[in-house]
This record gives sequence, structure tokens and C-alpha cells, in this order.
Amino acid sequence: MPVRKIPKNYLGVTGSFSSRKNDRMLGFESLLERDYMILLEFDEAVETFEEQPVKIPFKKGVKPYVPDILINYASDAKARQPVLAEIKHTSDLQKHKDKYAPKFKVAKAYANNREWKFRIVTEEEIRPLRLKNLKFLREYLHVEPEQRDIDRVIAALQDEDEPIPVDGLLDKLCQNDMERLLLTPSQCIAFLDILRRKID
Repeated sequence: MPVRKIPKNYLGVTGSFSSRKNDRMLGFESLLERDYMILLEFDEAVETFEEQPVKIPFKKGVKPYVPDILINYASDAKARQPVLAEIKHTSDLQKHKDKYAPKFKVAKAYANNREWKFRIVTEEEIRPLRLKNLKFLREYLHVEPEQRDIDRVIAALQDEDEPIPVDGLLDKLCQNDMERLLLTPSQCIAFLDILRRKID
């Protein structure tokens, strides 16, 4: 459970993320954190993740440092240690480099002592095409289309050499709006299946 309650912030976006994987609502302090939670939710190697997971003593008279997320991997994942992650925009890291450096140093030592890894994750890793597709596709997660339509979409995806956005595949497979409407759930199921198994 979180060691720190996320306060309301009128300068940024805070909120709650509904996680089926964790069977509860998780708090986030920025849209970037929320987007990262979406990626973790659909990553089959990730077993659970927790926001505001630990308080790390920093220095006397200063509040403890609380990293953003602790990620636990499934036992059959490829020898992955738990990851203690800090989510930041690259511009923020550059602007406040000197301020963050001591905190990141103690976080790395804290993680090493527990056989975890400490990582800084930025929008460059969080916001590729995969995230855009997942945001669209998760609305169709519990739809059950015809298997033949799913197979048709998977076959089309396998013909692609590069990642393709949802709309691009619909354009390729459908002749009109009615076909797009009928094929969208099948495409979503196929995309979700492939995205869970393969990161762009």
C-alpha cells in the first residue's frame, strides 16, 4: 500500500487509475505516471505494481524521498528484479538535475540493498505508438468478436514490417465505414493479444 497520500495539485493533474491487475485504484500525480501505469497493466511480465511504495531517508531535516512506482515481475519473467521507478519528463530532469541527483543516488543504494533496480523512466519510453494503441484498444478488452475476423486481423498485422496505428490497419482492411464498425472489435482483440506479447 502507498506510504504517502497523493495530495490534490492545482498546477498538475492528479487522479486514480483503475487496475484490474492490482485489484484496486492506484493514485497518480501526473498524466505521464498514468500513461506508464497503462503500459504496466498490459505488460504480461509485470505481476503487480504499486504507487508511492517506500519512504527513503534522505538527510536530516528533509522529508524522505518517495519514488513513484515499485514494479514486481512474474516468477517466470526473464530473471527480472523488482524495479523502483521514478517517472519524469526529460525537460524536468535537465532543469532540476542538481536537485534530483542526491535523491536518485540514495534511491539507487536503497534499491541495491534490497536486490531491486532503480530506474528513471521518461516520456521517451512511455509514449511510443504502443501506448496510443493501448489507450484505444482497452475500451474493447471484454468484447468477443468472431474468431475468423480476429484471424484476418492477425494475418494482416503479420504482413507489416513496421508498427502500425489502429486507424492505419482499419484503412487497409476496410472498404467503408460499416466494415470499419464491424471489424474494430476484432482488430482490438488481435492488437491487444500481440501488444501483450511484443513491445514495439
